[in-house]
Amino acid sequence: MVIELAKIKVALFIIDGFEETEALCAVDILRRADIDVALVSLGSGKRVVGRSKIAVEADVMWSDIASSPDAFDMLVIPGGTIAYLEHDGLLKLVKEYSDKGRKLAAICAAPSVFGKLGILKGRRALIYPGMENYIEGAIISDSIVETDGNITTSKGPGTTVYFALRLVKELAGEETARGVAEKFLAQQVL
Repeated sequence: MVIELAKIKVALFIIDGFEETEALCAVDILRRADIDVALVSLGSGKRVVGRSKIAVEADVMWSDIASSPDAFDMLVIPGGTIAYLEHDGLLKLVKEYSDKGRKLAAICAAPSVFGKLGILKGRRALIYPGMENYIEGAIISDSIVETDGNITTSKGPGTTVYFALRLVKELAGEETARGVAEKFLAQQVL
């Protein structure tokens, strides 16, 4: 697959230990909506191993996108690990997107990135149950997916379809999200 950075609307970041369900289901559903998505490796190579030991080949490396920080309409971080908190480049990019009011999304443990940056203070948000201390200052939602302004968060693997369809809605509109949900046999989630 040839990736043209100019066409990519979404960068979805993966790092060793990422939650495969959250990453791959989100990419699949976004691509079903004809939204260009690139899996971006934050590791030392394109091969990234998830928390369930499933190896995935990323489309591009962090170094491929680092020089084009404004290229995307949305940044997405799947969970599975808090290793994302140690990637200074990702933290800087997320902060820049937040400061500009650009779209951000994270699921499971990944909202911890937003928490570390302080961008969830006073906002409704979600994180994997038991990890609420990572998003101190956020208003913990009782929903399974929450969008507050430009930031979408969700709880974990079981909520991935809901999360991905919300991202489609945020990027391509409700009609497109409903069409994808119907073909995915998930229309009841909208």
